[in-house]
Amino acid sequence: EEGIDTLPPGVEVAFASQVVTMCDNPTAVLHTGRDSSMVVGAQLLAKGQGDAFVSAGNTGALLTVATLVAKRIKGIKRAAVSPVCPTETGKCVILDAGANNECTPEYLLQFGYMGSFYAERYLGIVGPRVGLLNNGAEETKGRELQKEAYALLKKAGDEGELNFVGNVEARDVPTGKVDVVVCDGFTGNVILKLTEGVAKMLLGMLKQMFLANLGGKLAYLLLKGGVADLKHQMDSEEYGGAPFLGAKQPVIKAHGSSKAKGIKNAIRQAKICVENDLCGTMQSALDELAAANKTEE
Repeated sequence: EEGIDTLPPGVEVAFASQVVTMCDNPTAVLHTGRDSSMVVGAQLLAKGQGDAFVSAGNTGALLTVATLVAKRIKGIKRAAVSPVCPTETGKCVILDAGANNECTPEYLLQFGYMGSFYAERYLGIVGPRVGLLNNGAEETKGRELQKEAYALLKKAGDEGELNFVGNVEARDVPTGKVDVVVCDGFTGNVILKLTEGVAKMLLGMLKQMFLANLGGKLAYLLLKGGVADLKHQMDSEEYGGAPFLGAKQPVIKAHGSSKAKGIKNAIRQAKICVENDLCGTMQSALDELAAANKTEE
């Protein structure tokens, strides 16, 4: 239908007659969209007919199929979509960024463990700093969720299981105050989308400034390399997708507005996760932590 007569080597098509829309009820997708590409793809993954699953579709629905079809890592209560964002000092991982709007303190504690593992193993950050996103740095700030999660994360930090640095405000995220940002999915998604919007606005203003007059154009020629690097860092399509940390097999969520470059880089992320056995090594690390805690008891 798309004018492709011959598929490239290694590419196969699995037929799916249904589509999961962005407005569909995520919890009902296994009943109303059994033959959707999302469910069919997850089933192929679970059966071993694929090594990773990439989707740019409904985040909540993807969480449902990743949890109920591909399954979760043993001991993890909820998987979390975990994008990597640029900061002044490097990179940070935010989790959750849209999969779990409603969270418990225990979920946030587990997000801290998974984010710390991911930052250390895959971003190369030694002793990643874990922060709880809140509306103030003080220990007493936030709703009951944040207060209870703070207590759990602090206990884990005191016991040497995490490098927990306390509460962080949204403005602390782009400055690189922490390497792992822990939050519920609703808040994390708002932070992510706002960051993308501000980055797009600033790059647009920068472009207008350079094109305003001859002086600006000359300045651009002198700064061309630096501007290109900045655009590269701020382009969400360069990261492609975010892994669902906690899924038993690699599941990558691409941005819903992804273009060709974004999908390509999401597939690249999936390849990296498979080659480095992200899910297997995370399971081993969590098993070791659980065993150590049981021994102490």
